[in-house]
Amino acid sequence: MKKDFVQELKWRGILHDIMPGTEELLSKEIVAGYIGFDPTADSLHVGSLAQIMTLLHFQEAGHKPIALVGGATGMVGDPSGKSQERNLLDEKTLNHNLSGIKVQLEKFLDFSGGINSAEIVNNYDWLKDYRFLDFIRDIGKHITISYMMAKDSVQSRLESGMSFTEFSYQLVQGFDFYYLWKNKNVKIQMGGSDQWGNIVTGTELIRRKDGGEAFALTTQLIKKSDGTKFGKTESGNIWLDAGKTSPYQFYQFWMNSSDEDAKTYIRIFTLLTKEEIEALEQKHNEAPHLRTLQKALAKDVTCRVHSGNDYNAAVEASEILFGEGTTDALKKLSESDLLSAFEGVPQVGISKSELEKGINILDFLSTYTKICPSKGDARRMIDANGIKINKEGNISNIQGHPGGRGIINNIQVIDQAYLLNQKYILVQKGKKNYFLIKAE
Repeated sequence: MKKDFVQELKWRGILHDIMPGTEELLSKEIVAGYIGFDPTADSLHVGSLAQIMTLLHFQEAGHKPIALVGGATGMVGDPSGKSQERNLLDEKTLNHNLSGIKVQLEKFLDFSGGINSAEIVNNYDWLKDYRFLDFIRDIGKHITISYMMAKDSVQSRLESGMSFTEFSYQLVQGFDFYYLWKNKNVKIQMGGSDQWGNIVTGTELIRRKDGGEAFALTTQLIKKSDGTKFGKTESGNIWLDAGKTSPYQFYQFWMNSSDEDAKTYIRIFTLLTKEEIEALEQKHNEAPHLRTLQKALAKDVTCRVHSGNDYNAAVEASEILFGEGTTDALKKLSESDLLSAFEGVPQVGISKSELEKGINILDFLSTYTKICPSKGDARRMIDANGIKINKEGNISNIQGHPGGRGIINNIQVIDQAYLLNQKYILVQKGKKNYFLIKAE
């Protein structure tokens, strides 16, 4: 049984605005609908994920999703939600960005063929040869200045200023809708709630130019409960590309959601059913400290954006960071996962040639890395089982140690055998202080 698309968006809390007649249309036939994606980077970020999920629900309801990647509009810049004009991109950069975005969309949508197979289109294909004089004669005459000026995206920028380039954006986006309506039978455009004005311009152009009928639907803009911007951290955007945001960082982004936000996100960003989510919420409420919602959310999204293996590696890295992981698990981490897990941890350089000769543990902790201020402090930390090397911290004997007490697993010297990824040694001092020693 196919989903009811609009009802699905409603119970998930995604729906914002819908043009009258849209639900009736969707109930009668298979409909082609599209969402535009901004190609100003070679990866989408989690802010785009809500729109990707909208297209996914659209397809699962039996309809045909089209992702428009704005190769032409990316050269102009959408003023919606922007306080200033953005830099314009050249064609080479745009084409590189389009390729990266296409790979990400293919992870979510079904492009295998059939009546509701997903499709990716690039508006550069139909705008690149459209002459300016032809455009203002054929398209511009149908939309009045007063109509364009009334849009919120324009009004909010009148005081600070807006170029003609940005002002024309809604007309270009409106033409995209007209073109897809005319050539691909696209009857619905969807997008974030800040896109309502641009989308409605398209429906108006279709009506005025050809007497046709088209529809609009927008989704909620995702916000965090504390008022800060969703999808941003201190280090910047959370990207869908593993090269920009590692799977570990991606996983941690969802794990760090507040309880209130997790209840919102698990509806918007996962495919879990209403019954499954309500059961998870009940379990979470019984023991909030176990973070049941965050774990289910992080697993679902990380597996779909990256992979099951990446999810498992992220969980192992998290366990290592928070004290539950083992030495064997640490050794399995890739360099990128290791660096992601210990991002912000002090890094100390050490000579690879000195490591090859071997360094006494006390000298290693004091003279070479300054983790301990003196050999005496290093001895005291070792005696108290307060030092771990690569997660190992059992007490045994050390040569020359008064009383023959304490050292780590019979380690008398630290050498290259302890290098992780042939480059790093992880030292833990006390419960929370980590140091990443890098052989150079």
